Amino acid sequence: MTGVKSGGAGAAGGRRIRGLDAEERRARRRDDLLDAALELFSAQGYQDTSIEQICKQAYVGTKSFYEVFTAKEALYLALLDRIVADVTARLTAALDALADDEDETQAARSLIRQFADAFVDDVRVARVTFGEGRAVTPLAEVHRRTNRRWAAGFVETVWARLGVATGPHAHMVAMGLIGGLFDIIADWLLDADTARPADRAALQDGLDHFYLVVSSGLGAR
Repeated sequence: MTGVKSGGAGAAGGRRIRGLDAEERRARRRDDLLDAALELFSAQGYQDTSIEQICKQAYVGTKSFYEVFTAKEALYLALLDRIVADVTARLTAALDALADDEDETQAARSLIRQFADAFVDDVRVARVTFGEGRAVTPLAEVHRRTNRRWAAGFVETVWARLGVATGPHAHMVAMGLIGGLFDIIADWLLDADTARPADRAALQDGLDHFYLVVSSGLGAR
């Protein structure tokens, strides 16, 4: 009976260390590695950051790294996924908060602000997503393209929700809109102070104007 009791308690989660079972410890290591990657990739770039540096920053052993990720590229892709999840949550909450009779221009401004803030609130996020900290590999590019297609689909959902007439090439226009928003933010980051209200306001105004220019031709045949 003694063997059965000890096995039953430990089989599900294994030995607990500092109150965490094996799966919880693995999840903690994963978060620590992602946090370290965000810091190092943004500061010194993807190519110039080694797995050993990431492990040292995260206080995680190299062996433990490979128990979570197969390679540095896999870590980068997981970091992109975490960023996308955060942006998605912000935009979804903002979309849900829109009134049914919301004016399109005001609704777009609100959503664009959430989109920009998701990257500008923490400049490391912008650098890792489309700045000097990004990974330049075929798989990373496929991942980024997949994320941009999702973002374009979200834009189309917003247009449908607001009753915007989009014309026959809505998806292509939405893809161009997303790419343009990214490029505007990336260019702004080169010499802007992310904490300065005037600089943030200038970015918002620029993004708003860009959206209005793009949306003005949506119904064109």
